[in-house]
Amino acid sequence: MKYLTMSLGVALLSSAASMAAAETELHFIMCGGEVRAADQAVVDQFVADNEGVTVNLEAVPWGTCQDKSLTLAAAGDPPSIAYMGSRTLLQLANNDLIVPAQIQDDVQYQTGVLNTVTVSGQEWGYPHAFSTKALYINCDLVEESGQECVAPATWDDMYTMAKGVVDNTDAAGVGLAGKDFDNTMHQFLNYLYSNGGVVIDPATGENMLDSAQTRETLEFYGKLAEVSQEGPTAWERDQLKDLFNDGQIAMYVQGPWGYGQHNEDINQLVAPVPAGPSGESGTILITDSIVVFKGSGHEDLAHELAQRITSGDSQYDLDSSWGLTPILDYAAMGKSDLYYETGVWPNFTATISTGGPEPIVEDFKSLQSVFTNMVQGILLADDTVDNLVTIAAEELDEAM
Repeated sequence: MKYLTMSLGVALLSSAASMAAAETELHFIMCGGEVRAADQAVVDQFVADNEGVTVNLEAVPWGTCQDKSLTLAAAGDPPSIAYMGSRTLLQLANNDLIVPAQIQDDVQYQTGVLNTVTVSGQEWGYPHAFSTKALYINCDLVEESGQECVAPATWDDMYTMAKGVVDNTDAAGVGLAGKDFDNTMHQFLNYLYSNGGVVIDPATGENMLDSAQTRETLEFYGKLAEVSQEGPTAWERDQLKDLFNDGQIAMYVQGPWGYGQHNEDINQLVAPVPAGPSGESGTILITDSIVVFKGSGHEDLAHELAQRITSGDSQYDLDSSWGLTPILDYAAMGKSDLYYETGVWPNFTATISTGGPEPIVEDFKSLQSVFTNMVQGILLADDTVDNLVTIAAEELDEAM
């Protein structure tokens, strides 16, 4: 009887141990403070398809999210997976905190998207949210100035339109971002990529900033300051929206979300960023990514979840419901009646193939300073274009 009791006890303990061993929890940190319904649906299905697997999906505000992920990983208790800005990838990779992405061959990203997660030829994240930029124009102000409100094709066309507004109305021709903030860099890069410029070669990691294209772009930025709002170094991009709504600027560059944020009574025209003398209309390509952390013990499951949430119908549901620039080539995947083929969307998709990535360096603050110093230098007429670009390229070398 004692032997039977002991045997039964051992069997129960063994069964409990097996159940415990089968239980796997993925800690998924979602930056942004909320979980989108499209992502939640993928997670729920993933759990249903994997017996014994649970997902602790933790939404954390952007202000603290990336630091939390880094801190946990550095302390040896990494999340399994996280959604975060692609700008963090090099820092994570260089500190051996994440593993390379395993992007499937049949996932058809838009041209250039993978460059936002690639360092020296290696992809470190699964792109999951995507934005591009275009030029918003207040046609009421342009027509008040005696000009026809048509999309400017070139920088010269844009400057002429802006100058006409300044000369014939009480408004500024264009809104410029020059504050010590990340979108000062972003705004400048919209023009640089529309002039055929490159910052860092994704394939080789080479610093390409010191170029004729960068000099032309910085010179044009300084020229735009002649027809911009007063004191552009005090303004960041989202503040320009308020100037646009108040009829104080005739045009500025913003993402697709801007269309719905502008006053309904503004007769607004959306156009691709005009082309510079050495390029064609382009845009900055910015993504957030799903990353798989190293050391959780279940990286394979994390990769599987990352692949599911960033591909096919799952990704389309997120893009279309959130109003994002399409990150995948859904037409090539056989989808029809696409949300981004009508309205103002073509202005945000037409320049994807000619756009360039938000540069990836280990210290993003240093990268931001490279561009802020250069842009503010020309806006304040502190130095020549040539010197400012030369210095910026040297500073980028140090930041890389």
